[in-house]
Amino acid sequence: MRAIGYKTPGAIDDTNGLSDIDLPIPVPTGRDLLVEIRAVSVNPVDTKIRASATPEPGQWRVLGWDAAGIVKATGPEVQDFAVGDSVFYAGALQRPGTNAEFHLVDERLVGRKPETLDWAQAAALPLTALTAWEMLFDRLEITRPVPGTQPAVLIIGGAGGVGSMAIQLVRALTDVTVIATASRPETREWVKELGAHHVIDHRQDLASQVAALPTGAPGFVFSTTQTVEHMADIVALVAPQGRFGLIDDPATLDAAPLKRKSLSLHWEFMFTRSMFATADMARQGHILNEVAALIDGGRLRTTLGAHFGPITAANLRRAHALIESGKARGKVVLEGFDPESGAV
Repeated sequence: MRAIGYKTPGAIDDTNGLSDIDLPIPVPTGRDLLVEIRAVSVNPVDTKIRASATPEPGQWRVLGWDAAGIVKATGPEVQDFAVGDSVFYAGALQRPGTNAEFHLVDERLVGRKPETLDWAQAAALPLTALTAWEMLFDRLEITRPVPGTQPAVLIIGGAGGVGSMAIQLVRALTDVTVIATASRPETREWVKELGAHHVIDHRQDLASQVAALPTGAPGFVFSTTQTVEHMADIVALVAPQGRFGLIDDPATLDAAPLKRKSLSLHWEFMFTRSMFATADMARQGHILNEVAALIDGGRLRTTLGAHFGPITAANLRRAHALIESGKARGKVVLEGFDPESGAV
């Protein structure tokens, strides 16, 4: 089968970077689905692993943790899916990724593809939808009010993939006011389209901008990027007894300033459930099915921001470069395999 992989970690313009390759089609066991991949999207986790993780000696590392496709075969213990089902999912970090014609995934991590979306539109959603949902409802519990506050959440990095889904989920499922950050005219317009009530500039002082809003101090802060740079502002602007969550990877994070306001800290990692095979691992499949229902009901929209063509090494390199630039709006998606792409 055609796939894209690398053997040596490094910069995206490295000549030993992502390559078109040929690999054997994997065989499903246990609760695995074998999915024929129709479209994938690219996430910051792809770029981080490509730049730093060394594969086993002599082996190719295949990236990709977002996909939409068709079930082609099932393991003997599969309960909820059958051959021919259209699905979407984010998969597991410790297994080969979705940048391949065929891919194995545990059925508990899989949702049924939204009927109203095409393959590319569906592939844009899983990882970011799961991350946003888990942070908002499992970690921050934004439907449980912080005493003495108007219900409001500040989403730092509102125009990114996770921020774009978080804005929509808050608006679709709660009465919480959304304050989102964006700095460029096009990203400010994007978060407004998605439903943000207020937009502030993360290149400026956040605390003073929030103080000027009619919401009062928000009880919740969801930081998707550059948390350390905004930490002092976050502590200053959030309400006492508020809840603060982040998803990025600062080298160090000083939690001591949270004590004075009795702030709780929540660090969301979408792969925790699959990595540790937690007792509630199947919740990810359930979340994706709820997201699909919200999409088909017209209450959520895809966050596809750019379509980069077929799934090839060249196009994936372009996608990685855009994400590393910090200028991506929404999700970058690739669709189908180019029969002309040559494997090494």
